[in-house]
Amino acid sequence: MIDRRHFLAAGTSTLAMMLTGCATTRTATNDAPDLLTDIQERAFRFFWETTDPATGLAMDRWPTPSFASIAAVGFALTAYPIGVKHGWVTREAARARTLTTLSFFAEAPQGPEPTGASGHKGFFYHFLGVTKGLRFARCELSTIDTALLLGGVLFAQSYYDGDHPDEVRIRTLAEQLYRAVDWTWIVPRPPFVSMGWHPETGFISSDWNIYNEGMILYVLGLASPTHPLPPETWPRLTERFDASWSGTGDQAHLHFAPMFGHQYSHVWIDFRDIRDPYIASKGIDYFENSRRATYHQRDYAVANLGRWTGYGADCWGLTACDGPGDFRTGQGGETRNYFSYSARGPGERDDGTIAPTAALGSIAFAPEIVEPTIRAMHARYGAGIYSRYGFLDSFNPTLTAPPEPLKHGRIVRGVGWVDGDYLGIDQGPIVAMIENHRTGFVWEVMRRNPHIRRGLTLAGFKGGWLG
Repeated sequence: MIDRRHFLAAGTSTLAMMLTGCATTRTATNDAPDLLTDIQERAFRFFWETTDPATGLAMDRWPTPSFASIAAVGFALTAYPIGVKHGWVTREAARARTLTTLSFFAEAPQGPEPTGASGHKGFFYHFLGVTKGLRFARCELSTIDTALLLGGVLFAQSYYDGDHPDEVRIRTLAEQLYRAVDWTWIVPRPPFVSMGWHPETGFISSDWNIYNEGMILYVLGLASPTHPLPPETWPRLTERFDASWSGTGDQAHLHFAPMFGHQYSHVWIDFRDIRDPYIASKGIDYFENSRRATYHQRDYAVANLGRWTGYGADCWGLTACDGPGDFRTGQGGETRNYFSYSARGPGERDDGTIAPTAALGSIAFAPEIVEPTIRAMHARYGAGIYSRYGFLDSFNPTLTAPPEPLKHGRIVRGVGWVDGDYLGIDQGPIVAMIENHRTGFVWEVMRRNPHIRRGLTLAGFKGGWLG
């Protein structure tokens, strides 16, 4: 067995240990594909190689031993056909892995008991144990993570459109999983969907009631053939969006500090040129909103009011990611606060930690500023932050001398603090949004899905491809 730790120090060397159905990965040389293709392929292989082939459960992170993440499963299901499109894996292999995954979730036990179940009322727990796929510890039944899982499920439903019995079965299981979700149950404070539920304490007290990554959740809830949210839910939601409107002129947009909030729904839904009444009143669409949010992040790094090392026009990106740890330290005459895993954004828990997925997941919105950033990041820091599955989750050029032993990550000379893990929910947008930028493939497939079309129509979207 090859020691996987070897590959974390392998830089841009040839990837190894290919699994069944995979093509040979090419060395990143002058004869190899461009950097974006190399990044995308490596991120794809994160899902193909670390996902359990017997269950389809995708790991939350790697190489640190980890539970499975249902959102990462949604991204994995989306990544497989992208791999087929590029010849990195065969359709037969991707189809078999997808069928295994959907079969596992369709057969997973559901119920209100605190143990022995994978979900309840069609929703699934945020994290599942890797051996049996049951609720991990006391984590919540997660509405948004179920929605992200369903994004991948419905993508598979529309992609596998052939007559092969396994493709027919994939479509049937996808429909079964989607129809099983009882959206009307998890609305304790109508009309908004709760963020989740614990069998021990009931519904989480927070709802999806502001502008964020929850748009896909409401599109899916509105379109449900069995337990739909009422149509008035969407206008009630967007009534609250003005509280997030910020900026002036052609940079005014709905603000959400971590970049993932502007990315996740767009992985599967093509918001270009379609508008609901709210965003139409602003004279833009939600795609343009995410483009402006991407520029806001770049401009924030250029201003660099926090005087963080490395920030600039070609080094930026704040989102939910790992960090060095929770401690304070004095550097350069200043006291700095650092955080471990946290949702970072402009002015919010910014500790100098940069996540490459923040830029890469926005490449479809603003390639003209993302591509130079990624090339510069790779050239400047790649020896320390680019390895087997592409960019490691995060790095922090400011922190070069921590005040205490690090609990995770390491200090790399010439880089600073570097995370030791890849995260599934950060790798997913990299694979999918590079593809959407280059070919629109995920969007094209999802435009064929009747549930997505119905949900958008019920939310009041018009124009563009919906017309």
